[in-house]
Amino acid sequence: MQGILNRAFSKEGFKVETIMLLCDYAEVINGKLYIMGGGWTLCPPGPRNMALAIRVLVPWDETNVKHRLVLMLQDEEGRTIELGEPPRPVKQEGEFEVGRPPGVLPGTELDFSIAFGFAALPLEPKKGYRWQLELDGEPVAHASFRTGG
Repeated sequence: MQGILNRAFSKEGFKVETIMLLCDYAEVINGKLYIMGGGWTLCPPGPRNMALAIRVLVPWDETNVKHRLVLMLQDEEGRTIELGEPPRPVKQEGEFEVGRPPGVLPGTELDFSIAFGFAALPLEPKKGYRWQLELDGEPVAHASFRTGG
């Protein structure tokens, strides 16, 4: 299915599996992703609402450690899209830390889920776009889509 990238990467022994899905709406409740209209790759141009549903599987050795997450909208050439006056990158960033719940066996991978919503993005016709997700400075997932004419 387009719009999902399930990829593992290693950085100094840190191996993570990430899933990202482009959708109409997403939210996280009690650690679970709730998704509506997920998995599309084509949309009409003009103001568009969309969301990204993201799940990161964190290895035991990387729990109780802060991780930096950056999500940005790029054009077909990989340049970050800027909107508004003054122009600012279409980007969300922050940190997360997955704790170890009591009673969980050592070695257990733990998940972190997050949803980002974007309202009225002014998308140009007949263009390709890509949401790029980076974790601790490394690209870990992307979701590409195109607008019609």
